[in-house]
Amino acid sequence: MTQQLSAKEPTAEQIAEQQIYKQMGVSDSEYELICGFLGRKPNYTEIGVFSVMWSEHCAYKNSKPLLRRFPVTGPRVLMGPGEGAGIVDIGDNQAVVFKIESHNHPSAVEPYQGAATGVGGIIRDIFSMGARPVAVLNSLRFGKLESDRVKYLFEHVVSGIAGYGNCIGIPTVGGEVMFDDSYDGNPLVNAMCVGLIDHDKIQRGVAKGVGNPVFYVGPPTGRDGIHGATFASEELTEESEAKRTAVQVGDPFMEKLVMESCLELIDSGIVLGIQDMGAAGLTCSSAEMASKAGNGLELYLDQVPQREEGMTPYEMMLSESQERMLFVVEPKDEAQAQEIFDRWGVICAKVGKVTDDGRLKLFHHGEVVGDMPVTALVDECPIYDKPSAVPAYYEENAKVDTLRYPEVTDLGGALETVLASPTVASKAWIYEQYDYMVRTSTAVRPGSDAAVVTIRGTRKGLAMTTDCNGRYVYLDPEVGGRIAVSEAARNIVCSGAEPLAITDNLNFGSPEKPDIFWQMEKAVDGMAEACRVLDAPVIGGNVSLYNENAKGAIYPTPVVGMVGLVHDVDHITTQGFKKEGDVILLLGNTKAELGGSEFQSAVHGVTEGRPPELDLNVERALLDTVLAAIQQGLVQSAHDLSEGGLAVALAESCISGGIGAQVNIDTELRHDVALFSESQSRILLSATPEKAAELEKLISERSVPVNVIGRVEGTSLVIDINRASALNKPVEGLKQVWEEAIPCLMK
Repeated sequence: MTQQLSAKEPTAEQIAEQQIYKQMGVSDSEYELICGFLGRKPNYTEIGVFSVMWSEHCAYKNSKPLLRRFPVTGPRVLMGPGEGAGIVDIGDNQAVVFKIESHNHPSAVEPYQGAATGVGGIIRDIFSMGARPVAVLNSLRFGKLESDRVKYLFEHVVSGIAGYGNCIGIPTVGGEVMFDDSYDGNPLVNAMCVGLIDHDKIQRGVAKGVGNPVFYVGPPTGRDGIHGATFASEELTEESEAKRTAVQVGDPFMEKLVMESCLELIDSGIVLGIQDMGAAGLTCSSAEMASKAGNGLELYLDQVPQREEGMTPYEMMLSESQERMLFVVEPKDEAQAQEIFDRWGVICAKVGKVTDDGRLKLFHHGEVVGDMPVTALVDECPIYDKPSAVPAYYEENAKVDTLRYPEVTDLGGALETVLASPTVASKAWIYEQYDYMVRTSTAVRPGSDAAVVTIRGTRKGLAMTTDCNGRYVYLDPEVGGRIAVSEAARNIVCSGAEPLAITDNLNFGSPEKPDIFWQMEKAVDGMAEACRVLDAPVIGGNVSLYNENAKGAIYPTPVVGMVGLVHDVDHITTQGFKKEGDVILLLGNTKAELGGSEFQSAVHGVTEGRPPELDLNVERALLDTVLAAIQQGLVQSAHDLSEGGLAVALAESCISGGIGAQVNIDTELRHDVALFSESQSRILLSATPEKAAELEKLISERSVPVNVIGRVEGTSLVIDINRASALNKPVEGLKQVWEEAIPCLMK
């Protein structure tokens, strides 16, 4: 093979002798494997291509054994993991397409562009499947807002999400955010996109048909984002700030043009395969499309549109410049495809062709500069089953008595303290920066249990949410994993929807550490079990490892994105109390469970013990019962109990409804525990007086614990415990505390 090298690039011999491959994240044993696949030493371009394709971000080499534990099929699943996004049937020849992905490391060093391009990338995953994106959500984690650096990251991440989503015209309808020292220096920025598609429009990223041309679509390739996939597969250090070139720069206006032109191309029916250039750019898209078709691919790099002069094959193949796509059509359809993109003012260049030799061949200035087996790049990356060990902290927490602190008697003050915690407080400061009403299909705006988007031309809707409590997963990964899935399902059901499936974003520390790998495997086990019991298969997702800071790993945070189907828009339900005189019912049992709670963190300043228990069969019965009650028209409002327990759920339902409540709790528990325990499988419902008895009867017949605890009335939240006054706070005052917490910290 004739090699053409830049004067700056080391030779194959130098790469081997100086172990330059290690700088790219390739180990000695992996380098030897690569040499074996090639039958020689790789040149600089080839080792670069292998390094990104074999990174954790692209190959899942440390997590694939765990991902196989997830249930990925179901009667509604049309496409599971392995494509740009998963697809679930929603009837009437329609399907919902959704996925979540991370942009954690880029957001840590360049928060605006890191977050913006995370949104852009996940949107491309959706429309590359042929779907029209209808909504964006996010899941965010930061250190505590007392730090100027955290405030800077928070402000600019939110601005980046808003800037991209608002400009492209896709509503950002929901999400979640948590603040904890664990995430200091390593924020988590997970973006989720949801789209709609007709069954006959579904696309796959395959390079079909030997001899067919391969087209590049989108803006020219620059030097931004080179080795972004590798950067995302290593720990952040003090040197990470120097890797800003691994952060791409987004252009939402260009993405809008690329999206509309690609959707028109797909509508034309001539596309054989299409995929976005995400992580690892041209490398990943070309290799994966060839692999899925069982073919090879030739790329002519001189034809790749280039933003900068003198770009090398290495730079072009590894660049992660944004808003770019790759597609395949038959030769007879080239002119039609070109005409579509010309009309939209989007660059469309023929850069290659499909071959039958199973190799990815790169040509530049008439020379072969890369020649690699496609299967070696995509399918033959070594998979590691890392050693696992139970961490000492886990054993220690088993001994912790979470009730050892004196009972808090000022329950009103405690409620205000928890409501003012940024994790619980109003997120209006965030979502008011988002355009959540663009396209006018948003039926439930940010701030309720789940967002709901209606489906035009039908009476159906889609409910969507992101959920995970990293504290729970830290204290007990398996239980925390079960809770993450269950809380997402609870949010979906409380909005009047049937849970369909999940996408997950597994955010963990370094898998090289046995205690971290133990967290991963236990969390996956818990999530998988919950998905099976709740009939919510995993249809895709993302793994983000090496999330560490100077103190160690972040809390394990396997974020769950879930979508549900609202069968009739009349079933759409929100958390706010609706009308004076409505009856309030509490479903589920409250136990003495403060481990990992917001009360424990905000009032006592600790995270310790064990998280709440969760019986998945109990959870399933609760969800089925509440959904049936909503669909029978018996429910006025529904709100799941999560952070802050019963006291916070009541306060949020009062605040959202702009009305008070008079409540009595009969309990043998300590009063602060009764109000702030975060016991699972609990939902707060309200019903009109005329329907309350029927609702209570339906719930009891299904053997779900239920208690009528009060009525919607007045302008204050009044809570009695065992008929004695425990808490009396004007709703307006609670609202002020809740609404002003984050804006005050951001001043």
